Amino acid sequence: MKRFLFTTFLIIPILVTAQMIGGPDRKPGEGEGPYDRLIIRGVTMIDGTGGPPRGPVDIVVEKNKIVDVISVGVPKVAIDESKRPKLGTGNTKEIDASGKYIMPGIIDLHVHTGGVPKAPEAEYTYKLWLAHGITTVRGVPTGEVDWSLNERERSAKNKIVAPRIVSFHRPGKGKEWKGRKILTPEDAREWVRYAKKKGIDGLKLNSHRPEIMKALLDEANSLGMGSTAHLSQNGVAQMNALDAARLGLTSMTHFYGLFESMYENNDVQPWPIDINYGDEQHRFGQVARQWNLVKPGGEKWNALLDEFIEMDFYINPTMTIYSAGRDVMAARNADWHKTYTLPTQMDFYTPNRSSHGAYWFDWTTEDEIAWKKYYQVWMQFLNEYKNRGGKVTVGSDSGFIYQLYGFGTILELEMLQEAGFHPLEVIRSATMNGAEEIFKPLKKPIEYGVIRPGLLADMVIVDENPLQNLKVLYGTGAVRVNDETGKPERVGGVKYTIKDGIIYDAKQLLKDVEAMVIKQKKERGEE
Repeated sequence: MKRFLFTTFLIIPILVTAQMIGGPDRKPGEGEGPYDRLIIRGVTMIDGTGGPPRGPVDIVVEKNKIVDVISVGVPKVAIDESKRPKLGTGNTKEIDASGKYIMPGIIDLHVHTGGVPKAPEAEYTYKLWLAHGITTVRGVPTGEVDWSLNERERSAKNKIVAPRIVSFHRPGKGKEWKGRKILTPEDAREWVRYAKKKGIDGLKLNSHRPEIMKALLDEANSLGMGSTAHLSQNGVAQMNALDAARLGLTSMTHFYGLFESMYENNDVQPWPIDINYGDEQHRFGQVARQWNLVKPGGEKWNALLDEFIEMDFYINPTMTIYSAGRDVMAARNADWHKTYTLPTQMDFYTPNRSSHGAYWFDWTTEDEIAWKKYYQVWMQFLNEYKNRGGKVTVGSDSGFIYQLYGFGTILELEMLQEAGFHPLEVIRSATMNGAEEIFKPLKKPIEYGVIRPGLLADMVIVDENPLQNLKVLYGTGAVRVNDETGKPERVGGVKYTIKDGIIYDAKQLLKDVEAMVIKQKKERGEE
């Protein structure tokens, strides 16, 4: 597939998924269970609520549900075996997790699955996600409507090795709507009704004109559908984040429209007079120049925080996807690219004027300084929002701008900590908060996102303490000097990802990904 096919690919990255290959049927040996009774023994639990870790506990799972969490002693004291839950006989399994940590499965609320030419097989992306403890993803979208809904159902039935999938789509999408455009509020309402009947979970919105935005959101909210928005820069002058929230938007993704909602002395961004939004270095280089257009702690800043809190508005910042703007060399040379990045994916990242997000045409020190300053202000807003009780969630948007699926999600956790979040608050954003955003429009209690009896068995087991170092969640682990040998070594990486009661060996998933990378390199004569 030649790159010129992407010349119009500026706003809607899902065009790359047109010829994606769905996940293959789950083979024997790919995941164990679910079991009639599974007991994870002696683990230290981080439950996802923000409460402190506790352990040792035994966690009892039956089929795909957590049925009990039992304290079985105190740290550094031998466990009284007579007080532990019994395994029983039959289709059962025990995991000795002594010295290990367990947390809920990570929920990534902004994903795309890849596509031609960068990552044409969904298996590659699915396994990278699961290998990083990601048990639920919200596609915005993951692919074309019918394809993504089919993959969602296959994952729900565990026919494929994949996280559970929530499927959001852009207005006007769907084969039955091919050739039709949304031109009036009634068109907008009709499409939302169509989407609901089709089984779409929610709307991924742009900065639509006000009457269209209102119709889309009114109809979606009345039908119990979720909504989030990428309020593109070329539309925020008429539809910023506050405008959209007042019309009924329940969450925003990225940062577009956020700063514009609290400018001190401007109504629109004071772009250079030679700006051309079609030039992606203009687009992404200039947006960071907003950092000094707002006043942290000022009247407009505080008013926006207060109004978002009153609306119970969710912010899904996806800081990770723009982080290369602060240090493109670090992003380009990340530890994982050599082993886990497909050559076609790296081709897509490489500076060129056709691939979305490959905008390093003449990236300068000044550009990076602007992005560093922008992040300081953005992070301050997110931390203050969290401190006031606002809901911040985790999203990655990986597959662009040197960010790789799975790895980018863990980087987002690190960036939340950089913003001022305690590691327990980071994990809460990645688990409970994400689940609450998914279930809020359904007016239902969460079904996963916390380790609690009655909820689905979506959990992650790690050898190391992620609160001490979030880097241990990366597939490449963290580097630590072994004081016995005097040499550095890699520690951590997820050990097991449990989705719907099925236990996946995260290290094996990474080996499967590595094999896919090696195969493609051989086919290209690169190894």
